[in-house]
Amino acid sequence: MEQTSTILGLLAQTSIHAGTGQQTGVIDLPIQREGHNGWPCVFGSAVKGALRTRAEQHKLAALKKNEVLLVLDARTYQDKVQQSDDIAVVFGPPPGVAEIKHAGALIVTDARLLLFPVRSLTSQFKWVTCPAALRRYQADCQRLGGDFPKVTIPQPQDQDGKSQAIVPTGSPEDDLFLEEYRFSVRREDLSSLIAMLADLMATADAAGLLEQQLVVVSDNSFAHIVNHSTPVNAHISIDAQTKTVRDGGLWYEETLPPETLLYLGLSASDGRKEGAAMDAGKVLGSVLGLFTDKPWLQLGGNETVGMGWCAVKPVAKGG
Repeated sequence: MEQTSTILGLLAQTSIHAGTGQQTGVIDLPIQREGHNGWPCVFGSAVKGALRTRAEQHKLAALKKNEVLLVLDARTYQDKVQQSDDIAVVFGPPPGVAEIKHAGALIVTDARLLLFPVRSLTSQFKWVTCPAALRRYQADCQRLGGDFPKVTIPQPQDQDGKSQAIVPTGSPEDDLFLEEYRFSVRREDLSSLIAMLADLMATADAAGLLEQQLVVVSDNSFAHIVNHSTPVNAHISIDAQTKTVRDGGLWYEETLPPETLLYLGLSASDGRKEGAAMDAGKVLGSVLGLFTDKPWLQLGGNETVGMGWCAVKPVAKGG
């Protein structure tokens, strides 16, 4: 069976709360994290759900434009949108279907962290990454089989209790402050690394911004930063009549900050739905086509308060 793949870059434009539900720790609503290293991520199931929602919205808009669907009720929505060939073949039957006869043809990986924005005394913020994150990105690119650039990964050296940060050659700082931590600076030519990262970022002059703001720290420093520097905001719920806080109406919610760079892999195989032939190329093309006119995707919760929006950029197509 033919399979084709690509990678999508996701640059957060608003805060993202892809949560794990409530827990008993200090943070009531923590974000999703990888189990083995604690790095923030968005699980593939959540990303696939967001892609499906985007595809259904796209399908619904097309039906309304052609005046095919003028009256919308739950049954009509399921029959004409969720069960349509171009949705069901790609993503599989919708939830609640009594008998599932085929799986979807699209594979979606977790959205993995590559650049994390950190406050700095020396600029607006710095985009921080580490050798482990960069190696993993290259390994994911290799697995997906595309023509991806091979970049030498910088290796910061923490010694004698001092943490080192590698910055581009044009950076003026001799010492760098990330949050309250001080790093000694080593300058290197990071032009090939910057080109690779900029290719994931749907923003104007990404390479120029990275020349000013990219920082590579050690794996241990990166792990500490992404585990202790995510925003945590307090929220309260006010009783409309008494104008007081409801009982239990105070909670703390963790988010990924805007400017976070994530990436994910998409792989498509030939469709499995009987009587609805779609080869792998058409399956993947239907997903990428969702972002031709409007290259944004909403991830996680709190959509109605503007959270979760990412700029989407396809990187390369693999075999």
